[in-house]
Amino acid sequence: MKKIAVIGSGYVGLVTGTCFAETGNNVICVDIDEKKVDKMRNGEVPIYEPHLDVIFERNIKQNRLSFTTDLKSAVDASEIIFLALPTPPGEDGSADLSYVLGVAEELGKIITEYKVIVDKSTVPVGTAEKVHAAVAKNAQCDFDIVSNPEFLREGFAVDDFLKPDRVVIGSSSERARKIMKELYKPFVRQGNPIIFMDEKSAELTKYAANSFLATKITFMNEIANFCEKVGANVDDVRIGMGSDSRIGKRFLFPGIGFGGSCFPKDVQALVRSGKEVNYKFNIIDAVLSVNDQQKLKLIDKIRNHYGDLNGLHFGLWGLAFKPDTDDIREAPALYMIEELLQAGAKITAYDPEAMENVKQQFGDKIEFSSSAYEALKDKDALLIATEWGAFRNPDFDKIKEQLKSPKIFDGRNLFDLEEMEGKGFYYESIGRQTITG
Repeated sequence: MKKIAVIGSGYVGLVTGTCFAETGNNVICVDIDEKKVDKMRNGEVPIYEPHLDVIFERNIKQNRLSFTTDLKSAVDASEIIFLALPTPPGEDGSADLSYVLGVAEELGKIITEYKVIVDKSTVPVGTAEKVHAAVAKNAQCDFDIVSNPEFLREGFAVDDFLKPDRVVIGSSSERARKIMKELYKPFVRQGNPIIFMDEKSAELTKYAANSFLATKITFMNEIANFCEKVGANVDDVRIGMGSDSRIGKRFLFPGIGFGGSCFPKDVQALVRSGKEVNYKFNIIDAVLSVNDQQKLKLIDKIRNHYGDLNGLHFGLWGLAFKPDTDDIREAPALYMIEELLQAGAKITAYDPEAMENVKQQFGDKIEFSSSAYEALKDKDALLIATEWGAFRNPDFDKIKEQLKSPKIFDGRNLFDLEEMEGKGFYYESIGRQTITG
């Protein structure tokens, strides 16, 4: 059993703290937001993440998971301190380390005995050195800095943490490595590796992994766009490619671009890090450019079909950047909404989890519906921006009844072309032929 403090109870911090508690450790989550801390003490999970609520409640009841705004008391009671603080992108794309370094400086004033301080936040290469320097300004005892990047997928974060493909630990200290190995031992009982490396390599591993996955998605989107030009079907191309074991089946689904809290931010930060050492990431630059265009791919199709969009009213299914989350950061749906509003169109949206977050951003500029089908009543067409499971097998007759005319513009390729043709829909998707009904 380890005594752990997790500083920052956002998405990464809360999943991290809860999952460590689930394996028998005593965890204190620290946050500066008193209202948030009070809610968590009362068993309220402040984020939507499948299965998190169950283990969150269980570990609070068993007194392994607690919450505080008092940084010093949490640090004094812990041997391992995780920094799970935000690193938002600046205007130039670089990661803002002010939260991380600010807390690191405070830690130097607080610690009175050896601590392992772990960077869990996604941070640029060289951050461990900066954190070490910030702590060392005031520290009067030994400590080690470890880089331990997270590889959590929103919607699958609990499983990803409890059963990781790998655990990456960057540290030059044998003492810290031993402590971290003991901490993660329960998570790798099936033989998945704990990979030790230096701090800089660990920091870069996270950026490199996310940038590669973003590149894979973007490459497939370019292939999909080309398929439309030459009359090929991207579904068949994807299956043909994915059956090659060197390529693999995952991250080959075309759509309207990637969003979320990780891929856009991490890719931009890697580009910025390259500029700082006079290195240009040509491929990554292209990924960002293509993705910006792809987010509006469905709007281009809608404009080509209707011409003037002024006065048209669309039903929009999906607002989150991906299914099984309420996260709307860099969600393609938001870019689509902006474009449609500027063109004079109206929107009624439905999403199982993300509507409250979008309301905070758009207010009454768009309408929200309590159900997927209600969102379509007397609308000119259905637009699909997120591939929620509940959207995959809808009642097509009911969709037809609700819409003014049976038209669907699908940014996630949810439906079968033959079925759409058989049911008499006008149907446009990504990288496939248009069904004219």
